[in-house]
Amino acid sequence: MTSQTATTDAIQEALSGVLDPEIRRPITELGMVKDVSVSPEGVARVLIALTTGGCPMKDTISTSVAKAAGAVEGVSDVAVDLTVMTDQERADLRTHLRGGAAEPVIPFAQPESLTRVIAVASGKGGVGKSTVTANLAVAMAQQGLRVGVLDADIYGFSIPRMLGVTNRPTKVEDMILPPVAHDVKVISIGMFTPEGQAVVWRGPMLHRALQQFLADVYWGDLDVLLLDLPPGTGDVAISVAQLLPGAEMLVVTTPQVAAADVAARAGAISQQTRQRVIGVVENMSWLTQSDGTRMELFGEGGGSAVAQQLTAALGHEVPLLAQIPLDMTVRQGGDIGAPVAGIAVSEPGSETEGATALRTLAQHLATAKRGLAGRRLGLSVI
Repeated sequence: MTSQTATTDAIQEALSGVLDPEIRRPITELGMVKDVSVSPEGVARVLIALTTGGCPMKDTISTSVAKAAGAVEGVSDVAVDLTVMTDQERADLRTHLRGGAAEPVIPFAQPESLTRVIAVASGKGGVGKSTVTANLAVAMAQQGLRVGVLDADIYGFSIPRMLGVTNRPTKVEDMILPPVAHDVKVISIGMFTPEGQAVVWRGPMLHRALQQFLADVYWGDLDVLLLDLPPGTGDVAISVAQLLPGAEMLVVTTPQVAAADVAARAGAISQQTRQRVIGVVENMSWLTQSDGTRMELFGEGGGSAVAQQLTAALGHEVPLLAQIPLDMTVRQGGDIGAPVAGIAVSEPGSETEGATALRTLAQHLATAKRGLAGRRLGLSVI
């Protein structure tokens, strides 16, 4: 074997460590590396086929390829050339990612799925449901879990802003590759609508959009999928129950009595949908003042009341999992797309109350055991 051949093989091996930023799989496995050559002077030339001509991550891919190839012994310089997959190559890639399935299916609805699906629900708007969802997603990702977020609040989508998503999804044939922010895969109708334009859809269109986000989006192997539901018990909540019968519900409320009553009704929908309510989160529980005292702006006891009502109505314990205080940094993090629960704290004791409460909630949910209902156990009769 010549030294040039050995170097080419070494570059191929090095490129197996380069992941596509959207698909999160090695570019060698995806068939993106079309050619590798090395000149006598040690100049490596790598030809990469992008999934689409307008791939938003092409610069990132080029940089990663050049860095990986340049680290190989004997390589003095790297030239990365870009081309675009043919229609057949894209079709083959789509089939490969779907595991050979010809038609899209909802992977999380399959009996063998190991992904935990948590639908974050609320009785009314303005209780911080999306804030809780965004912070849980990033905190879980920082704990090493593979996390996805589906913004199912079609009319009032806010997840893209809260997670700082600026890229549009990439399409491979009829498959959608979701953008990634803070190591979380994200999809939302807000990525497909012009700025400032309202979504005016009826029930069947809402159901179809949710179905496409679940089946047509390439989520990959997720540990957790979080759904940010719209408030109330309308079309989307019913569609989630139909499309994801194994989904669990996390109910968000505030301490206010009026909000708690409505939140309890949102959780009680599980009686009809047969979903399990795993707990209640009370948001905006108090405001800690400069002297250390707590001002309970929205009253107290709402979260406990919801947990008690749901426990009595559903016949199983529904605990109050967390009380999240009012925290300006949490609001600021949502506005700039940097959820505070996922920000590394450099100095002990410098983390804010809200961030600590959200991070603790994420740790609890990440380690909680999942039920076996609806799952295929792989047992056989001997």
